[in-house]
Amino acid sequence: MDPTCACDTDESSFDIQKMKAELMQLRAEIKQLQTENKVRKVAFSAALLESGDKFFGPFNTDTTLVYKYVTTNFGHGYNSTTGIFTAPVKGVYHFEIFALCNSGHPAEAYLMKNGCGVFMAHESNGSGCTTAGNAVSLSLESGDVVYVVLPASRKLYDNHHRHNTFSGHLLFTL
Repeated sequence: MDPTCACDTDESSFDIQKMKAELMQLRAEIKQLQTENKVRKVAFSAALLESGDKFFGPFNTDTTLVYKYVTTNFGHGYNSTTGIFTAPVKGVYHFEIFALCNSGHPAEAYLMKNGCGVFMAHESNGSGCTTAGNAVSLSLESGDVVYVVLPASRKLYDNHHRHNTFSGHLLFTL
């Protein structure tokens, strides 16, 4: 050991270990911030039909609607095979649903969060077309799911104008 050195070997070794640990912590924090920055870009919008015209329902049970025509899916949270949006990050999200029916039947759809009804879009008209809509901002945990259900005995109609839509986007992370 050098007598002119102000610190001994054990302290220098400790300082190096401490600096390595701090460096590892900083690298982990940078990686987390990079991930959060990528995940902040979450938005989707989809319509029931890709083409043609079709009635959906009536069904004997509540049925999850699968929106096939996806115009936007930043962050890949919406699954066009299941009709389910899965929150990639904890935050506040905004959702909108629109439902159309014709031939005098009510237009009705439920927005669901983790299996529970949150808001309903409902409009009833004695004849002709009926359009219902609703919107909500929800606090979601990473992994929470949001989807739209057509209630039992109800039906919707869609065509190339894409009247029935499900959209959402991340407002901010928590």
